[in-house]
Amino acid sequence: MLKKNMETALNEQLNFELYSAYLYFSMAAYFEHMGLPGFSHWMKIQTQEEINHALKFYNFINERGGRVILRQIDTPPSEWKSPLDAFENALRHEQLVTERINRLMDLAMEEKDYATQNFLQWFVDEQVEEEASVGEVVNKLRLIRNERHPLFMLDRELSQRTIAPQQKGGEK
Repeated sequence: MLKKNMETALNEQLNFELYSAYLYFSMAAYFEHMGLPGFSHWMKIQTQEEINHALKFYNFINERGGRVILRQIDTPPSEWKSPLDAFENALRHEQLVTERINRLMDLAMEEKDYATQNFLQWFVDEQVEEEASVGEVVNKLRLIRNERHPLFMLDRELSQRTIAPQQKGGEK
């Protein structure tokens, strides 16, 4: 059974994962409008991953006898200065998610909640991958800046992204 403060913190993260999905969906719409379907596709895959993360929290809270409470999702930004600006924003967002996961792990350790620690370890590992994935695109965009030909080549590359198969971490 989850302690109340752990249940509250996990619910906050579940809702933040939904905001993350909303943010990336907004970025997908931005890129679609710009005529960059590969960038849009990459962000749609990211949206799906964030929804899967929210479902993991949803399932875990329920499996531990907690109650899922959904909150209002804030409106994400809808405009960025450039594709680089959007991806730098995504990287900062993933760094924030990492901080939040680390704080959840700290709480689980403080509470001696070993089941939650085990559950959160998947997210600790996932965040290393998330930051690296977004960071790789940021680095490429910094190299090409506003040059059209390399931008369209990167757009084609990003259109090849597929959603990673789900593994452990509380999904059903």
